[in-house]
Amino acid sequence: MVHYPNIKIQTQDFDLTTEVAQLREGHRDIGAVVSFTGTVRDINEGDEVAILELEHYPGMTEKALEKIRLEAHDRWHLESSLIIHRVGKMYPTDQIVLVAVASRHRENAFYAAHFIMDYLKTNAPFWKKETLPDSSERWVDARITDKEAENRWSK
Repeated sequence: MVHYPNIKIQTQDFDLTTEVAQLREGHRDIGAVVSFTGTVRDINEGDEVAILELEHYPGMTEKALEKIRLEAHDRWHLESSLIIHRVGKMYPTDQIVLVAVASRHRENAFYAAHFIMDYLKTNAPFWKKETLPDSSERWVDARITDKEAENRWSK
């Protein structure tokens, strides 16, 4: 099995301060760190959400996330980057994703973090299921706006 040290798929929560400190470790040339932390919303499509459950296919998911991460490195000069995505059951306000990018200059870090997050929304193989307060369940598809956001990065 291939190991991707800058990609973490996990059930447990993460600590932003700890993860950014590890991202910066050994890099004295970093001038900017940009991070994005996504959280579980309590409302989707006008309905209250009680539980969000994410499933993935181990191996395939890490490979897809690494491809997205490396494309960001190809487009912008980055010193380091990290993607953490949680799977399993989560509840409103829980942290679900962390994208952290380190570069010499802030502009590269901002663009790369934005790019990675936009691509995660449309190209990462996660399956999302919402449970509503009445215990009914539904699978969540990518939004049209997510695809539009991805399209802005076309070369």
